[in-house]
Amino acid sequence: MAWSIAEVARMSGVTSRTLRHYDEIGLLAPAWTAGDGHRYYEEPQLLRLQQILLMRELDLGLREIREVLDSGADRVTVLREHHARLLAEQDRLGTLARTVARTIAELQESEDQDMVSINRPENLFEGFQPDPDIEAEARERWPEAYERTRQVVEGMSPETTEQWQREATAQMVRFAEHMAAGTPVDDPAVQAEVEAHHAVVSRFWTPNAEAYRGLARTYAEDPRFRENFDRIAVGLAEYQQRAMNVYADTRLS
Repeated sequence: MAWSIAEVARMSGVTSRTLRHYDEIGLLAPAWTAGDGHRYYEEPQLLRLQQILLMRELDLGLREIREVLDSGADRVTVLREHHARLLAEQDRLGTLARTVARTIAELQESEDQDMVSINRPENLFEGFQPDPDIEAEARERWPEAYERTRQVVEGMSPETTEQWQREATAQMVRFAEHMAAGTPVDDPAVQAEVEAHHAVVSRFWTPNAEAYRGLARTYAEDPRFRENFDRIAVGLAEYQQRAMNVYADTRLS
C-alpha cells in the first residue's frame, strides 16, 4: 500500500514542505514518484520517518540522523547518547528555574515603575533554549540558515554562550533606553544599534531584507518573543520592529 505526500503529512504532522526537504537532502526519499511528480510513500518509508521523528525528539540534527540511519547504528548507542542529553537537560532546567525565580523577585520590586528595572539584565535569558515551534518554523522556511545556526550554537562553549546572552540582553536594554527617550526609529543612533543587531544575527545566518522584516514581525507578533521584550519594557517589541523595518528598507533592499 502507498500513501501520497499529503496523506503522510496528515498522519505524521510533518508538513509536505518538510517531507520534500527531507527528500532533497537524502534523508527520506519516497518509495516512488508518479509521472505527475507526486511523491508516494510505502511502509518502509513510514518506519524511517518514525525513526527520524524519534531522533528529532532526542534533539539530534538532520545530518546526525541521516548518519545514524544510513549506518544502521545500534539503538542502545543512540539511547545512551539520549540519556547523556537528558542529564545535561536536567542541569539546564535547574538553571532555568533559578533564572525565573530571580526574574520574579526583580519584577516584584519594580511593579510600580513604567520601565522594568532589572538588576542583572544579562541573566534574563539564562537557561533558555529556542522554542520547538519556532525552531520548526525556522527549519521549514530557512532550512540552510537553520542548519548553519544550529551548528554554530552547538559549537559554542558555555562561556561563549553566556557572553552572547549578556550582549543580546544588554542590546535590548539599549533599545529600550532609546524608546524611553522618545528617539525616532530612523535616528542614526537607533539605526546604528540595529546594524549591530543585524551583525549579531549574521554570525548565525545572514538575513536579507524580507527575512529581516520577518524576524522583526516575529519579535512583535509572537507572544513567546513579545513576552521577553516586555520584561525589559512594554512596547519594546514594536519599537524594535519599526527600527528593523527601517534598516531593511534602507540598507538591505
